[in-house]
Amino acid sequence: MSERFDILFEGMPEEKALLLLQTNPDDLPNPVDKYMAATKLAACRSERSLEGLITAVQLDPENLINRITRRKALEALGRRKDEKALPSLFSALRFDDEPSVINALDSIAQIGSPLTANQSDQLLEALQSSDNQKRSAIQAHTRLKLSTAEQAISAFENDENPLVAGAARAYTAKVLGKVESLGPLVQQLTDPVAGRRRSAVIDLGDAGDASLLHHLVTCPVSMPLRAKSAFQLVDPEKSGQIPDTYIDLLEQLLRDDPSTLALQDDWICEGETIEIEKNLQHRDEGKQYGGALSLIRMQKQQQIDAIEQIQTKHWSDYGANYLLTSVIGLQKVHEHSHLVRTALAETLPQYAKSRVAAAWACLSLNLSNQVDLLREIQTESKWTPLRWSCERVLQQMS
Repeated sequence: MSERFDILFEGMPEEKALLLLQTNPDDLPNPVDKYMAATKLAACRSERSLEGLITAVQLDPENLINRITRRKALEALGRRKDEKALPSLFSALRFDDEPSVINALDSIAQIGSPLTANQSDQLLEALQSSDNQKRSAIQAHTRLKLSTAEQAISAFENDENPLVAGAARAYTAKVLGKVESLGPLVQQLTDPVAGRRRSAVIDLGDAGDASLLHHLVTCPVSMPLRAKSAFQLVDPEKSGQIPDTYIDLLEQLLRDDPSTLALQDDWICEGETIEIEKNLQHRDEGKQYGGALSLIRMQKQQQIDAIEQIQTKHWSDYGANYLLTSVIGLQKVHEHSHLVRTALAETLPQYAKSRVAAAWACLSLNLSNQVDLLREIQTESKWTPLRWSCERVLQQMS
């Protein structure tokens, strides 16, 4: 998902980013620039930038900015997907800084290169740690399809922490073929705790059993998270070719109608605009979708007025922006079609999901004057859910 945010750092030249990475943060007028530089270098391709990131892994963690920069560098090395980074990533597994270790584990999995026997042993040792790190270590084994940890990871399937148990069940399904172990993960998709629902979505994506896609589609967590796992299930090789049998479910996911989600009754607020506003800004997506559903259920004129009122105050909130755009399309609120055009034209990365909602709204509202922009987005977007949405909308508008 981080690729969507590369635009934020396009204005920073590679040479400047490398210089910032080497500068003592105490000598910088804005020390935050140092770790932003590491993120910038994730999108570069030169050997110098790769070496700069590898060197940054050894920054002195006593300085907070250096410690954050080191974490960002470890994350960036995963996006570079160059096996020359593996020695530095494995060295980071010994760091006394959990976020750094987790980023290193994630990056090792992203690179995906075959491991030496010694590296496999180090990855196995990473299982003996905190629950957060343990989960990441299990995920790395799953994504690398390493059977060497079968005994160790199988023992975690019934761990008291559902985030550890879920990752272990994804491993046994993906690597050992034991898909029958995924039942508890399906149940977890409707857990009252948002974090457990989110982790179940991630774990089912890792598990690789596309027959469970319909359960994932209706889980009340953010659309981008569900979409990432969904495309992982139906197109694991990232070929861009989606089997016909999954197209309707993917469209349902990306249209994201709250009435099709497994919402709990207490997440759906009273039909007053002020209550809907509160829900749309809640941290739990279940509550957010509950607010959107209340907006959908309003009488037409009340709905039109409520959208205008909420938009005036909260359009810059990218969560509310997305849900308002989605409701306008789902309810065919032609009176607010201008907001759909605005959302589709928004290039700031935090509004990428609003562009998905806007693309489908163009189909619902028959905004044929947006076809050229839809084609442009389909051609240029790097984010699969947005690119695929535009492709499907254009096919249906033609």
